[in-house]
Amino acid sequence: MEKRTVLVTGIGGNVGQGIIRNIISMIRPVRIIGTGVEDFSGGNHLCDKYYKLPYSYLENYISEILHVVKKEKVELIIPSTDYETYFLSKNKALFNCALAVSEVSTCEIYLDKYLTYLHHHKHNIPFAKCILPSVYKNEFDNCIAKPRKGRGSRGLIINPKDVRNLNDEEYLIQELFEGDEITTAFYVTKTKKILGQITLNRTLVAGTTNNCFVEKKYDQTLLPMITAMVNSADIFGSANLQSIVDKNGNIHPFEVNCRISGTNSIRSHFGFKDVEYTLQEHLFNETPKTPDIIAGSATRILMDVIYPKQNLDSINDNSANFRIF
Repeated sequence: MEKRTVLVTGIGGNVGQGIIRNIISMIRPVRIIGTGVEDFSGGNHLCDKYYKLPYSYLENYISEILHVVKKEKVELIIPSTDYETYFLSKNKALFNCALAVSEVSTCEIYLDKYLTYLHHHKHNIPFAKCILPSVYKNEFDNCIAKPRKGRGSRGLIINPKDVRNLNDEEYLIQELFEGDEITTAFYVTKTKKILGQITLNRTLVAGTTNNCFVEKKYDQTLLPMITAMVNSADIFGSANLQSIVDKNGNIHPFEVNCRISGTNSIRSHFGFKDVEYTLQEHLFNETPKTPDIIAGSATRILMDVIYPKQNLDSINDNSANFRIF
C-alpha cells in the first residue's frame, strides 16, 4: 500500500514529537516529514525526512515550506506551534495540501492573549481579566505579566513590582489565581461538531506537564464554555483551554491554544485521540468516533536517543542507526 505523506512542524519540541509518536502508533501507511528551526533535535529519530526551516514569522518561511511540500508531495501539514498555525492559516490559499488549522481570524485571536481576553469578554465566555501595562493601576491582588503572543512559559513575571517598563504591544497583565491547574482538550470536526473533550489535572515543570491525571468532575461546567467558544469563532480540529480551579471550585480559564497541544501523547492513551482524528478527517476521509474517556494518570521522564559511532551533524532522520535508552 502506498504511503501517505504528513508534515509535522516543530519536531524539536514535545508537542511535535508527541504528534509524531501518535501517528506512528496508528500503524497506518504514513510517511512523516519533520521540520524545525534547528540543525538537529531529539525529534529527528522519529521522522522519515527532516528539513530545517526559518522561524514562521520570517518572510521566507512560507516559500521554504512550500518547497518542502512540493518536493516531498506532502498531503497534510500539522503545525505544533501557535505562530506556525497562524501563518499557515493566513497563507492557506497558497497550499495544495490540507492544513490542520482553524480559520485565520480565529488563529489571530488565540495567538494574542489580549485579543483572546477581549473576544471572550465580548461573548461572555469566562476568562481571567487582562489589562495592558500602560493602564494597569494595581487592580489585582495577585497578577502575572505575560507576553501577549505565544512563547511557551518564557517571559512570565509573577507580581511584577513595576509594569511601566513593559510595552503594551508585547505584554499584558493578567489576574493570577491560585489552585489546581487543568488543561481541557477538545476537538471540533469539519462539520463544526464538538466531538468530545478531556480534562487533565496537572503539575508543570518549566512550563511543560510533568504529572497529570484524568479529571472528569468539571466536564459539565466546561462544556458550555467550549460550546460558546466554538459558536463565537471558526475553531476546527484540536484546541485546548487552560484553567485554574480555585479552592471554592470556581474555574478560571486563562489561556487557549488553537492547535494540538503538548499533552496529546498522554491523552491518546485515555481515549482522546486528537492526532488520529486529524488524520482521519484530513487524510483518510473518515469520520472520527466520539471519544470514550477512561480514568488514568501519567508522568513524564527523560530518555536518551543513542547514535553509536555517529556524529550529530551526520544525522538527519530515522535512517540513522539509533536506540532508545
